[in-house]
Amino acid sequence: MPLEMALWRVDGGNPVRLSPQGVPLEQQLEDMLERDPSMLGQRLLLIGRQVPTTHGTFVDLLAVDADGALHVIELKRDRTPRDVVAQSLDYGSWVTTLTHQDVQDIFLKYDSTQAFEQAFSDAFGASPPEDLNTEHRLTIVAAEVDPATERIISYLNTGYGVPINVVFFRYYQDGERSYLGRTWLLDTPIDAGASAPGKRGGGKEPWNGKDWYVNFQVDADGRSWEDGRTYGFVAAGGGAWFSRTLRRLPVGARVFCCIPSQGYVGVGYVIGTAKTFSETTLQVDGREQRLADLPLKGKYFWGTDAERDINEYVVPVRWERTRPQADAVWEKGMFANENSACPLRQKFTLSRLAAVFEVEEG
Repeated sequence: MPLEMALWRVDGGNPVRLSPQGVPLEQQLEDMLERDPSMLGQRLLLIGRQVPTTHGTFVDLLAVDADGALHVIELKRDRTPRDVVAQSLDYGSWVTTLTHQDVQDIFLKYDSTQAFEQAFSDAFGASPPEDLNTEHRLTIVAAEVDPATERIISYLNTGYGVPINVVFFRYYQDGERSYLGRTWLLDTPIDAGASAPGKRGGGKEPWNGKDWYVNFQVDADGRSWEDGRTYGFVAAGGGAWFSRTLRRLPVGARVFCCIPSQGYVGVGYVIGTAKTFSETTLQVDGREQRLADLPLKGKYFWGTDAERDINEYVVPVRWERTRPQADAVWEKGMFANENSACPLRQKFTLSRLAAVFEVEEG
């Protein structure tokens, strides 16, 4: 049984209980959820309304959360509770088939005024995760359900980890004022981390196999982007976690270099394997020179062989286009990552950077 909500108006110390009523129109409730999907208990970005499935049916509302999980929101309308449960499960089977591109296409049909990545950034203050739709949630919005339906939903959710729950909205009228109250059927809300078993949909955007993101962390007492830009390299160090992904960059890879919290500052091609700072030589003014012998603006740690894990590692790059740190390129929704290097899959970012740096999109 769901926890029942009660509401009292207090006038002069005397409580007067308000009696709940049915929401006047379910269409009205759908409109309200579209305007503010956080009424369901967490921040959500709505990506579609009355979304057609491949089965000839329509999902009332489809949303995504900050972790990239999809939320199917289905209103009971005139169907029996058990019918809407079956329908929601059918929608869940359809949602698991949606790819990263499918999610973006659904959003574009719903809102063609901005890219999905930009809307996601507005909603959650961060770029979307590389993996979308690796989990999903099923939420049924109803005024009430019968005991058999309660047992079915509890059996699916708590017994088999099916991420399904029912949310009840209670409508209260007090003179000219109206109120909505919310309760859940199960005491574990839909965002508690349950995920559907078995096959999952979504995943990453396809990768072209050549484009990489490189995180060039600058610091007043550490590395300098002007050094990397002038002499042709990217670098990372201070521990194995920081340098290990950079050390995997293959020769020939195209790298888009990003300064965290500022933006992208260069694009170029890897022309050599990673080496420690003290071992690195670069072609400067037509001859091979030790990086350690060059007039550098930054400071780089290059310890003994016993300290190789915390050494600065350097990868030589032939830059195609660069710009000063002060002119870094950034738009909301662009890809960023804590790793020193990783595949750059996001078409939105690649498209913007190709235009800005005047290179092929790939």
